[in-house]
Formats: sequence, structure tokens, C-alpha cells
Amino acid sequence: MRNLQLGISLFLSSTLFPYVLAGLPNYKIYGVNLGSWLVLEAWMLPQKWLNMGGESCANCADCISTEFAYAKAYPHTVDEKFAQHWDTWFTEAHVNQLREYGINTVRVPLGYWIVEALVDRPTEAYPRGGLAYLRRALTWIQDAKMGVILDHHALPGVQTPSQQFTGNCTTDVQFYTPYNYHRALVWTAVMTSLSHLDPNFGSVFAIEAINEPIMDATQTPDYGEFQVNFVQTVRAVELTLGIPVPGMSLNVATSTTNFTAALSDACSSPLFNAQVAAALKDAVPILLEIAHECGIDAEFTSSSFRSDRSSLVTTFMDINWQYNNPSNPANAAIGPQGYDNHLYYSFGGVAAADPNSYLTSVCNLQRIQNDAALGNSPLWFGEWGLPTQFNATDAFLNQWADAQKWAYSKGAGWIFWNFKTEISSLTNGTTLARQWSYLEGVKMGFLTRDPSAYNDPNVCAPYINGTNSTTS
Repeated sequence: MRNLQLGISLFLSSTLFPYVLAGLPNYKIYGVNLGSWLVLEAWMLPQKWLNMGGESCANCADCISTEFAYAKAYPHTVDEKFAQHWDTWFTEAHVNQLREYGINTVRVPLGYWIVEALVDRPTEAYPRGGLAYLRRALTWIQDAKMGVILDHHALPGVQTPSQQFTGNCTTDVQFYTPYNYHRALVWTAVMTSLSHLDPNFGSVFAIEAINEPIMDATQTPDYGEFQVNFVQTVRAVELTLGIPVPGMSLNVATSTTNFTAALSDACSSPLFNAQVAAALKDAVPILLEIAHECGIDAEFTSSSFRSDRSSLVTTFMDINWQYNNPSNPANAAIGPQGYDNHLYYSFGGVAAADPNSYLTSVCNLQRIQNDAALGNSPLWFGEWGLPTQFNATDAFLNQWADAQKWAYSKGAGWIFWNFKTEISSLTNGTTLARQWSYLEGVKMGFLTRDPSAYNDPNVCAPYINGTNSTTS
């Protein structure tokens, strides 16, 4: 197992609200996902999606069910419609409510199209303008003293088939190719640079390489090489900024105070392979364009660019997300690195579909220990919720929330999916929100106002060492 650097945190009156300066947080993560905001998933807001002009269908590839399909169908109005969505789905009022409820971390799902220059128009189509709304929201989150994980949720070429969360529902998965690996690395260089130089990104402490790749490792060729290149791209930017990186030295002379010029110089370092060097090179003109559009030219072209921040936490789905001899992301680690596991019992394959089996399974969960044995530590549970395969009573959801929090808190912490969902006639009132919305879960009492507390701190006592359910 590699040594992991602890990050620097400034604490306010409560350890629930650290101000992150990057590096691994030395507090328990209690977080929510900002899902269906900058990567829209129509199932979470069905009425609003129909109101926007979207469609609903059994097979998401057969209708206007994703951002890609919407942008293709409405090329002249897509940007305006999505600007209205971005402006209203997640607001400063939500940040204040989450802070009141003790949330200290948000995971922000992003599509590759947040960096608009990476979109191959007109073959690819996505709404423009999301970066401005991300930058605005990051200032609210920073003011609330919450940490941020930037999650590359929807990858160029699509990383998983037939999923709305990829932005394009298709069975034609093209992410695992040299061209799209390259685009993902350029995205990584851009977001790393913004995280260190754009003041609005000051609360970002981690960047996640890819959300939920195909689970069968035989279908993700060269993914292990991408993991290595992802980490090296992040560290190359940081070395250029003068941030110490364990075991690495840039060995390229530069006298410029221009960051983008220095990043161009870094491309010639023998430290980096051709893929990393190419990503750095292609990121430079994109960064110049973004800096100009955002009014932060000085940070990238004329100011002294040496950063006093610590290294970002490179983050991957854990090794056990995949099967069939997957690559181990721990082998790519240089500096602080975290690992993400997603666990939804409602999709089956974890425990028998009854309350006792669910509680027995989660109360004896071994994922943290199993991952740690393979160097995948610290581990947090970056997606989970309260949905079940059976009709759950309110009394069970109280137990189900407590038991999952108890199990996941044995690791680095947890991040609930999602901060909210729509409440409408199409969601049968609060039926959807009851199990998928953190804000509604707190209101209903399933989730405690203090995320570190429990309705019943002994919820797992009757189930520990039970044998009627899988604990993997």
C-alpha cells in the first residue's frame, strides 16, 4: 500500500465544515451528489424533462431522453433551455440547506462537454455554457466551507452502454479508444489547472477519473494505462505549478511567469510519456480560451502562478468495481489518492429482496477491508441511496438509512445519491424522493439532521455475523 499524504484543513467551530486546501481530507466525508444538474438524468425529473421538450421511453436510445439527443433535436434552443435548468435545479438555497444538515462534501457529476472545445461538433451535440454555472456554484460551496469532488461522470465516446448518466444513451461504447482516452486526459489537465488557479475552484480537493466504467474488464482495453496517464496528467500540472509531487521532478528549465507557457515547456519533459505530453499540449489553447471567457486571464498568463495548495486527490472507482482481472488503480498512485465504491441493493445481486437480508448484508459488509487488502484505501461510498427491491415501510427506511451510514462510515465516509429529486404527479408525489432525495429523507426523518448521528446507533447489533446474505 502506498503512503498517502494528509491534506491541510482549516477548521471552523465544527469538524463537519472543514475548508479544504486540497489533499486527502482528515475528516469523515458526509456528502451528497449534485446529480441531474450538469449531467441531466431524465428519470430524476420526469415532468420537468417533458416540459423542456424531452421524451420518455422504455429504451432510452429510442427517444429524446439524454442531453445528446436533446441537443440534436433542438439545436437552436438547447443552450437556453439548459441554462434555465442549470439556474434552477441547484441553487444557493440548496447549499445553505445542505450545510444546515451537516453536509461537508459535494460530488459534482460533470460531462466532458463542460470543456466545450472537446466536443466534436456537429457529430456530437451537447448544451453549451455549463462552466459558468459550475463556477458560480463553486463560490457558494466554498463560502459554505464544503469540499468538492469533481466527478468525470460522462466520458467522451460513452464509457457504459445504455445509461442516461453518460449523456448519450447508446450501445456504441467508444470511450476505450486512444482518441477518447486522449480527450479525457485533456479534460483532466484543464480541470486540474482550473482547480489550482481559478479562485472559484478553491474548495475542490479531488478529481475522479471516470464514473462507473464497464464492469467486465475484458471490455475496457487499456483502462489500466489510462489510470496511470490520468494520475500523471494531474501531477504534471501540479509540478508545473511548483507543487511537490512524491518521487517526481520536472527537470525542465523555465523562467516564465506565464502558466500556460510553462505548461507548454513541461510537455518536453522526459518524465512524461507521449500521451501525457499530448494532453498537456492540447490543454493549453483551451485554458487560454476559458481564462479569457471567465475573465481570469491574469491567473493563467501574467501572474506568478506558483500554487500554495496541496496536491489534488486523484480518485478512481475501486478495483472491485470490475471483474475478470481488472487493473488495480493503486498501482497508478502518485501522492494522495482515494477510491470510490457505489452500492445500490435495489439493482439486485447483493442480497435477497427482504428487509432481514438487506440488513444482514450491509451490517457485515467487507468491501472496505477487501479493498484495503489490495491497496484501495481510503475508500468512500460515492453513491448509495434508500431504494429497495420490495415495498419498504417507513420503519424499515429508518433502519436502512442508519445501517448503511454505519457500514460506510467505517471507511472514509459516504456521499448520498442524490441531493434531491423531482416531486410531481409523475413521481407519484414523494415516492421517488422518499428513497432518492437526501433533503426529503431528512424531512421525513429517515436521515438524521446530523449526518454523523443515527436514529438507532445499535441498528446493526442484531445482524452482525449473520449468515443468510452475501457481505462482499
